Amino acid sequence: MADPKNILFIMFDQLRWDYLSCYGHPTLETPNIDRLAKRGVRFDRAYIQSPICGSSRMSTYTGRYVHSHGASWNGIPLKVGEMTIGDHLRAAGMECYLVGKTHMRADEEGMARLGLAPDSIIGARVSECGFDVFERDDGMLPEGPDGSYDPDGAKHYNEYLRAKGYASDNPWHDFANSGLDADGNVLSGWFLKNSTQAANIAEEDSETPYLTGRGMAFMESHDSPWCCHLSYIKPHWPYIVPEPYASMYGPRDVLPVVRSDAERQHAHPIFKAFMDTKVGETFSRQDVRDAVIPAYMGLIKQADDQMGRLFAWLEETGRMDDTMIVLTSDHGDFLGDHWMGEKTFFHDTSTRVPLIIYDPSPQADATRGTVCDALVECIDLAPTFVEVAGDTPAYHILEGESLLPILRGERSETLRDYVICEYDFSATPVAHLNDIAVRDAVMFMVADKRWKLIHFEGGHRPMLFDMQDDPQELTDLGDSADHADVIAAMYDKLFAWTRRQSQRTTRSEEQLIEMRTKTRKRGVVIGVYDENDTPLELTVHYRGRKAPDMRKG
Repeated sequence: MADPKNILFIMFDQLRWDYLSCYGHPTLETPNIDRLAKRGVRFDRAYIQSPICGSSRMSTYTGRYVHSHGASWNGIPLKVGEMTIGDHLRAAGMECYLVGKTHMRADEEGMARLGLAPDSIIGARVSECGFDVFERDDGMLPEGPDGSYDPDGAKHYNEYLRAKGYASDNPWHDFANSGLDADGNVLSGWFLKNSTQAANIAEEDSETPYLTGRGMAFMESHDSPWCCHLSYIKPHWPYIVPEPYASMYGPRDVLPVVRSDAERQHAHPIFKAFMDTKVGETFSRQDVRDAVIPAYMGLIKQADDQMGRLFAWLEETGRMDDTMIVLTSDHGDFLGDHWMGEKTFFHDTSTRVPLIIYDPSPQADATRGTVCDALVECIDLAPTFVEVAGDTPAYHILEGESLLPILRGERSETLRDYVICEYDFSATPVAHLNDIAVRDAVMFMVADKRWKLIHFEGGHRPMLFDMQDDPQELTDLGDSADHADVIAAMYDKLFAWTRRQSQRTTRSEEQLIEMRTKTRKRGVVIGVYDENDTPLELTVHYRGRKAPDMRKG
C-alpha cells in the first residue's frame, strides 16, 4: 500500500443514504459497497449543498456553495471563471477526467464574450465543468412535442446499443428504460406503473454495467496520476431495471412510509406547495411506492454488483494499492416519505448522502472500518483531492475543508459546527402555480447535530426540526414559542454564513497579509508630515533630489 497516486471519484445519481446495508437498510444487501466501507471511513453526516442534480454537482465540482458559484438549478450555466476540481488538480500535476454524468450547462454567452472557442482545449474544459472528457453521458434522452430535453443525452450509449442490435431511433428509451408486452409494445419507463416490468435489455448492456466498463477502459488507458470521475446515471428515474434485478424485490420489501397525517394537515405553506405537486401526490399513493421502490432497490443492487466487478478489477490490476476511492451521491429521493416524491426539499431523505472514502495510504490504517460522525459537506471533496495530489488547497476559492486529517486519524471532527443547503426554485412549477416572485422562491437550510432550521424568503416563518428527539423530521417546531431561543441561535449561524467572504477569489489570505505592508516600499507615503516621521529607507527617492526652477516656465 502507498500514498494514493490516483483518485476514483464515484458518484451515483439519486441514491438515498439509507438504501445501503452499511447505512442500515434492513433488507437491501450491498456487500461490495459495505466492504469498501470496511476498508475506509464511512461518513454518517455528509450533506449536499442543494437538493437538485445540477446545482448540487456544481457545488461538489467547484468546492463552493451555490450562493458563490451561482448555478442554482438545472440548466443554469456555471459561469465562466469558476474554478473546478479539474482546474485545481491540473495545477497540482494530476489529470482529471469524466466518465458519465455532470448535468453541467456551459456558459456560452460568457465564453463568446471572452472569445473562448468551444473546440479549443480551454474552451472544452470550460464547457465541461473543468473535466477532460473520456465519455460524457448525462443519461437521459427524453423527447416531447417541443423536442428533446438534452439532444446529446445517451449519445455514445445509443451508438453502443445500436451496434449491439438494439434497433431504434432512441434505444435508450425503447430498451434500456422500457419494458415490452407480449405483443411487442414498448412499455415506457416514464410511466411509473411500468416500473414493475423488466427492462427490455440484456443486463450486461444496461446503463450501469456499460459505464463501469467505460470507467475501466479509462483507467486501463491512462497513466498515473489521474482523477477519474465515474459518474453513474442510476438509480435515478426512469425507475426500471433488467432481470435478474427486476424480480429480486417486491411490495413485501417496501419499508413503511415515513410521514404523518398531522405533518400534512399542519404543513408550512411552502412545504405544502411541494407536497401538492403532481409528483408529491403520485408518490403519496402506496400502489405507486409498491411499484417504484422494488425497481429502485433493484437498480441499487445492480449498482452494488457492478462495484464488486470494478473493485475486483482494481485488485487484479494493482490499482487498489495506490488509488483513493470516494463513493457518494448527488442527493437522495423522497419516495413518498413526507408526502413527497423527487428530492427538492431539505429532509435528510434528500439532503443527506452516503459518503465512503477508501485511502490506501499507511497513514489511514488506524481509521479503516470506522464511522465518522463529523458534519461534512460535499464541498469538502475538492480540497481533499487537492491535498491528495500533493498541493495546498486554495481556501480563498474552495469553501470546504480537506477530510485527510480525519481519514488519517489526526482529527475526528471537521472545523465547522453547522452545514448549509440551498434551493432556488424560481424556475419551477411550484413557483409558477403559487405565484411566488423570483426573488422569494429561495430557501436555505442550516443544520447542526441537534437542530435543523429552514428559512424561506417572502416573509414566511421558518421550519425547525429536533433531529435528536425527532430523527424522522415529522414535527415542525418553527412556530413554537418554546423554541424561540433555538431558532434565534440557528439564525445566528445562518447569518454568520451569509457574511463569509466568498467572492474574493483572486487573492489568497497570505497575499492579503503581504499586501498590508507591501505598498510602504512602493513609494506611497500617506499621512507623513516630516520625512523623519517614517523610516528613511522608505522615502529614499524623495530626499536629496535636485531640479531646475521652472516656476516661471
